[in-house]
Amino acid sequence: VADTDPAFVEAQIDAVFEDIRPQAVKVGMVSSAAIVEAIARALTRHQAENIVVDPVMVATSGSALIEDGTVTALRTHLFPLARVITPNLAEAEVLFQAPITTKALMEEAAREIARSIDISDEGDGGKACAVLVKGGHAVADSTGADDVLYDPQAARAAALRWFEGERIDNPNTHGTGCTLSSAIACGLALGKPLVEAIADAKAYITGALRAQLALGKGSGPIDHMWSYR
Repeated sequence: VADTDPAFVEAQIDAVFEDIRPQAVKVGMVSSAAIVEAIARALTRHQAENIVVDPVMVATSGSALIEDGTVTALRTHLFPLARVITPNLAEAEVLFQAPITTKALMEEAAREIARSIDISDEGDGGKACAVLVKGGHAVADSTGADDVLYDPQAARAAALRWFEGERIDNPNTHGTGCTLSSAIACGLALGKPLVEAIADAKAYITGALRAQLALGKGSGPIDHMWSYR
């Protein structure tokens, strides 16, 4: 990983917002606390909306992608700005600070991570951030690719919601989480409610995995263009 200069990252965000303002923003792998802070400053300055943060910490290959201290910076500066964050099971365990081995623990982790995000000084007008915990296929009592959303902005009865998905046998899953968070941001940009944006993104990912694209060595990419073939 070669870090980009934080000031240059911030300048790029300024250039985009000052020319063609985006309707949504997806933040993926950010390797250093300094870059996290630069992104947060720029997004706050431009009053960015529909921010989706995918807190990527470990690559599909197992390699660590972020420096020590970056998780704290994400919690402090970026999560409070987000409409939703989308940690996978391993990332959720880091944020939850405990193992997650059942669907009930996935629910608890989603709630506790959401409650730990301080929106008192930052965020979308003080609106709480939702948390989508991904990776239900890896817990003991789930047979599908099931994700759980906890949304503090929803009515209490609807705050917790499961998104069930088909588990597809495909060794090529590189970028699946990044694609899901980007697809959610696209849905939000189109004005869809968060639940609808997530459901549509899940369906898109399922189709991309089912297409069984095989490119390159190792864990290859999914087929982003499957719906056009």
